[in-house]
Amino acid sequence: ISEVSEDELFEAAMLRLDEIMYLGTGAVEIKSGYGLTLESELKMLRVIKRLKESHPLTIKSTFLGAHAIPPEFKAKKAEYVDLVINEMIPMVAAEERADYIDVFCDKGFFTVEETDRILNAGMKYGLRAKIHANELDYSGGIQVGVKYNALSVDHLEFTGKEEIEALKGSE
Repeated sequence: ISEVSEDELFEAAMLRLDEIMYLGTGAVEIKSGYGLTLESELKMLRVIKRLKESHPLTIKSTFLGAHAIPPEFKAKKAEYVDLVINEMIPMVAAEERADYIDVFCDKGFFTVEETDRILNAGMKYGLRAKIHANELDYSGGIQVGVKYNALSVDHLEFTGKEEIEALKGSE
């Protein structure tokens, strides 16, 4: 992501949006989360904002800075979580770049406790939660998503009785 210019990202995305619109899509969600640095995340979200202003499709943007742990933070994950909470979320919110915040709460990624902290910080800035959960194992992600009234909990390959009970009666 860091090697590609914003204009190149914008043009490539416009072509994809035109293609899916031609196929009948009326609305699309575009997520950040593949740069994993403040600069890359903001770059992607700036491009998404330009797309929203330029394309007839309804476009929703999601900040997914907690998609993975960057290699340079593998041994210091807590520092990356703090970076997401203390730097990324406030900047994303200050520039009004995202409609939603998403976290990958799963085995080997972000724990329930880390997800809770990240979603709580996002909520304070008006970002509604979405969550990737239980793709790789029973993670508790569904339950934390319900706690934060997440718009969606996605993947859910590992969903049992407790998870179904948590989802019952939720929105």
